[in-house]
Amino acid sequence: MLEKLERRSVVLGGTARFAVRRRWWVLAAALVFAALAGAFGGTVSEKLVNGGYTPSASPAAEADRRLAEKFSAGEPSLVLVLSAEGGIDQPDALQAGTRLTTEIDADDRVQSVTSFFTTGLPDLRSSDGTRALVLVKLKGDERQVQATTAEVVPKWTDSAKPLEIDVTGRAQVNAEIAKQSEDDLIKAELIGAPITLIILVLAFGSLLSSVLPVVVGMLAVAATTAVLSVLSEVTDVSIFALNLTTALGFGLAVDYSLFIVARFREELRAGREVPDAVVRSVVTAGRTVIFSAVTVALSLSALLIFPMFFLRSLAYAAISVVAVAAMSSVTVLPAVLALLGNRVLGRARKREPKPEGRWWGRVAHAVMRRPVLAALPVLVLLALAAVPFLDVRFGMADHRVLPASAPSHRTAVEITEDFDRSIGDAMPVLVDTADQSTVDDLVKRASRLPGAESVEGPTGVYRAGELVQPPTPASAAMVADGSAWLRVWPAQGPYDEASQELARSVRALDSRVHVAGPSAVLVDTKDVLSERLPWAFGAIAVFTFILLFLFTGGLLVPLKALVLNLFSLSASFGAAVYVFQEGHLSWLVGDFTSTGYLETTIPVLVFCIAFGLSMDYEVFLLSRIREDYVATGNNTHAVAQGLQRTGRVFTAAALVIASVLAVLATSGVSLLKLLGVTMALAVLVDAWLIRGVLAPAFMKLAGRANWWAPKPLAALHRRLGLKE
Repeated sequence: MLEKLERRSVVLGGTARFAVRRRWWVLAAALVFAALAGAFGGTVSEKLVNGGYTPSASPAAEADRRLAEKFSAGEPSLVLVLSAEGGIDQPDALQAGTRLTTEIDADDRVQSVTSFFTTGLPDLRSSDGTRALVLVKLKGDERQVQATTAEVVPKWTDSAKPLEIDVTGRAQVNAEIAKQSEDDLIKAELIGAPITLIILVLAFGSLLSSVLPVVVGMLAVAATTAVLSVLSEVTDVSIFALNLTTALGFGLAVDYSLFIVARFREELRAGREVPDAVVRSVVTAGRTVIFSAVTVALSLSALLIFPMFFLRSLAYAAISVVAVAAMSSVTVLPAVLALLGNRVLGRARKREPKPEGRWWGRVAHAVMRRPVLAALPVLVLLALAAVPFLDVRFGMADHRVLPASAPSHRTAVEITEDFDRSIGDAMPVLVDTADQSTVDDLVKRASRLPGAESVEGPTGVYRAGELVQPPTPASAAMVADGSAWLRVWPAQGPYDEASQELARSVRALDSRVHVAGPSAVLVDTKDVLSERLPWAFGAIAVFTFILLFLFTGGLLVPLKALVLNLFSLSASFGAAVYVFQEGHLSWLVGDFTSTGYLETTIPVLVFCIAFGLSMDYEVFLLSRIREDYVATGNNTHAVAQGLQRTGRVFTAAALVIASVLAVLATSGVSLLKLLGVTMALAVLVDAWLIRGVLAPAFMKLAGRANWWAPKPLAALHRRLGLKE
């Protein structure tokens, strides 16, 4: 039997046989690997950075760099809010503030500092006169800025005494997100592992069978930290990679192990000896695991099309984790199964074997008796769930992704309330000319644009083309080296559609105008995403179609899989808008600040990951359906048998991975909440509604056409296709 199985899948059969014969060596190697990986990756959180949501080579990013070089202008890395009880204009307060500004300016890691205490700019003084701002722009990339922030903020806080100091700004927000994410990871692990074990015990009815997938999952988590640590040495890796890929790696390792353990129990019940059962489980279910992992990895690889390191680093990390989870399941797990043997059955080994999944078999037959009647309500439900996504609005991550109690969030809100203007909302504009008449003309024209509240230039502040505030001593610094810069104040928030249109309109004024600031960054990010989305989605569709054709030999089944996956994802996106953009049902996922928009890159990330996970269950279902169809030639019987044999298993698998992802909803970072909730919902909808109802209904209606292909393609499949 072993030799026959090995001929059908030489590599997997050989791997399984080696694991059976050298089980102790394999387990010892796995333990050593886990220990080394855990030790190597133990400090990985210190190497990760937050950011990378925007393209670094965009026009807005280039304008920001040039503004910083020429005028020390642009978005500050840190915003320091200095407070004095008796008023910021008191001599002691002015002296302390000036001393701190001088210390900051002398730091080699600081590119520029703009302070109320040295400029007297009214925008940097609070309305009640008790607070003043110091704007600091740090040198270096995001990793260097993060390291600098961690070192200088405590030092400057001590130097500011007797003034009180609060800190916000992008660098401080990123630092607090990193700390919050690290704390959330510990909480997620403490919550996720017990929930997973409970689900598996209920699915298997055996504690020993349930522990095995969890052990492989823990091995995958250890490997994940090592993978991230290696990646962080060669590229910037998002801080969210630790939370997301740990959850993904653990969930997939448990899922893959679950399918192999379930097949192993099935083979034992059929009367096979333990070695035969292990090899057959790896050759059949293990082969499907590898194929599924390839499908998930190819779906994730679409993230590499985008230039944002937030997406690219998550792709590198997630693909690596998927590979580790799959390889652990077909190498380490067979050794454990060979060691435990019939004990994996638990109490079931003392009873007569009974067919599993009879409930799912009855569901499949019920659906296929009335396929249209069964499918229509589900399609209507999913369409209604997707409706909110028609009103989606996009923005960028800022201090509001943190809890309202977070210091940088609280400080940013206080600036908005206590100062006439929020410095971060302005659009800094670089003009490649110092000609006064040209610059004045651009200032006046910009101030007349729809969505502009006012425009500050070298000759003063203009509103609707009229001078409303004469120039200050600081205005002279807005012209230098043959260039000038302006500050455009939008009438609405920086991510409002009117502010985005204003950024486009300012750019259109003159080819020598270069716009920076959050509104322009958002415009550029959306443009890049819009340009590359068709390529990413097209790559996913082509890869998936080809792989499923090689797996099934039919053209209709891959097409059905693509269409049905879109239904489950659109429902998840609708829920994301309803809950996180509009703020409904927020109590279900814990308190967070509803901003009125979704972060631009999150739907792309959710699509690629959730699509891959959906294909995961499609592959497992199709593998059993095709196995029975090849044996019997009866499409209806094959669909019912496939769902009966896999229904309980992929239901448990979906619950496991959904619970692991849903634990992210306990995070204090709203981006992680959004990722966790939308992906968990997509997994559950896919496993229960898509695979449980729509897939069998469609395959019943299509009949033998499911497996049809033109003769040339059928011949190609006979030659290259993947067979059991």
